[in-house]
Amino acid sequence: MLPQAEIGIIGGSGLYSMPGLTGIQEAAVETPFGAPSDAFVLGTLEGRSVAFLARHGRGHRILPSELNFRANIHGFKQLGVERIVSVSAVGSLKEEHKPLEFLIPDQFVDRTRHRVDTFFGEGVVAHIAFADPVCPQLSEVVGKACQKAKVVGKRGGTYICMEGPQFSTKAESNLYRSWGMDVIGMTNLQEAKLAREAEICYVTVAMVTDYDCSMW
Repeated sequence: MLPQAEIGIIGGSGLYSMPGLTGIQEAAVETPFGAPSDAFVLGTLEGRSVAFLARHGRGHRILPSELNFRANIHGFKQLGVERIVSVSAVGSLKEEHKPLEFLIPDQFVDRTRHRVDTFFGEGVVAHIAFADPVCPQLSEVVGKACQKAKVVGKRGGTYICMEGPQFSTKAESNLYRSWGMDVIGMTNLQEAKLAREAEICYVTVAMVTDYDCSMW
C-alpha cells in the first residue's frame, strides 16, 4: 500500500529536494500513464504530511516537452494529495515583475503544441470548467506565506505557457507583452489542467529569474 500525503509540492528548475522534511521515505509510484518524473519524496513538514516531486527529475534530465504530466498528477492522486503547490522559474514580460520576485498567477494562456494534457479520451468523454484554473484559497495561503518570509509575492496575473525548449523570439515576446501577459514559462498549464480533472486544488508559485528577451 502506498504511503499517503495531504499536500503535494512540485519543484521546478533548481528545486530538486524539500528542505525541512522529516521522517522521509521515497515512493516509486506506478500509474496507468507510465512513470512520473522521479520517485516521490514523502515526509512531515510543520506537522503536515507532504509529498515532493522534482518536476524534471533529480539532475534536471527531462525537457518540458518530455514531461509525463499525466503520470505526475496521477501519482499525487494515488498518494491521497488534495492540494498541490507548484514552484517554477519564469521570465518576466513586464518591468514591474522583477527578478527574484514571486508571482502567483490566477490565469493561463496555452502556446504549447506537442503535449497530452487530459486524462480523458479513448472512449471516456468529459469536459471540465477551467475559467478559474487556480485555487483561490491556496493562492491566498501562498501569498501570506510570501509575506511571512518577507519576499515579494504578488497575487494575480497571467502565465503564458510556451512549448520550448527554445526561448521566445523578440517578435513573440513583443506579441505576448501586447496581449498583457505577465510571465512566461514552459510547464505549469498542463499541471493545472490535469489537477483540475483529478479534483486536486492547484496553485503556481512562479519565481521570476529574468526579463524575457524583448525587455532588453
